[in-house]
Amino acid sequence: MAFRPGLAAADKLLYATRCSPPTTASSKIFPMSKNYLQAAVEIAQQAGKILIEEFSRPLDIRYKGDEVDLVTQADKRSEQFIVSRLNEYFPGHAITAEEGTGQDTASEFRWHVDPLDGTTNFAHHYPCFCVSIALAERDTLLAAAIFNPYYNELYTAARGEGAAFNGKKIVVSEVSTLSTSLLCTGFPVRNRRLSPNLQYYGEFTQRTHGVRRDGSAALDLACVASGRFDGFWEFGLNKWDVAAGVLLIEEAGGKVSDFEGTPYQLGAPVILATNGLIHEEMRQVAWEISRRAPAPR
Repeated sequence: MAFRPGLAAADKLLYATRCSPPTTASSKIFPMSKNYLQAAVEIAQQAGKILIEEFSRPLDIRYKGDEVDLVTQADKRSEQFIVSRLNEYFPGHAITAEEGTGQDTASEFRWHVDPLDGTTNFAHHYPCFCVSIALAERDTLLAAAIFNPYYNELYTAARGEGAAFNGKKIVVSEVSTLSTSLLCTGFPVRNRRLSPNLQYYGEFTQRTHGVRRDGSAALDLACVASGRFDGFWEFGLNKWDVAAGVLLIEEAGGKVSDFEGTPYQLGAPVILATNGLIHEEMRQVAWEISRRAPAPR
């Protein structure tokens, strides 16, 4: 997607002098008139094209230490493109990327990149996967883009500007009771036997309209933001898994915390994200289960 006027309101946020990196004579800096969210959208959509190209090709699968945690050529190509483009547009920014090609710098700005969230789905040709990109200034998330290229679904958010789905504003659902809610969760690819989540899954299944497990935390969070799901919980997620989705939910009017109700911090061992209306009820149930379930690892 080339930059153009007339983007949705959530895509027009200008961070100007406060957020834009300093310019130098020798650096190719992303133009001041083009904001961070626009960059994230462009890069996510271009990376999505790479994923679709790879989706139709024979798979080249590798394993990260075992035969459960997959990495594909698509992960690698997508991440190489994203990191390269971010370095081109925002030299000096720090980048945390799942496959390890990012960089640490002294910058207060850090991009959190998941080049292919839902790798196992992708490897089995189940079309629930996405590119997830978010920017934070220290601990404050500023911009987010989640793109499912198979269905051409784009979720965006900018701090203070709301959230959007394919350019239209979105808000969380109005479901007000846990018993009438539809939830989602995920399970770890490693140390499955040590995860307590089966106990939570069973309990929440009994107390709600159901619990879905689609294999992409980023898309799960985006679906909470857009009202498709009413709540989400999971253990042991990385920053790149959730950064974009957290901002989407916050900007769509939802709430994100841990099981004790403390505001969620990226990288925390537990995340609870809801439409806000069922948050306390869901948190209380999770806390009750935690008293008898093994501690998350």
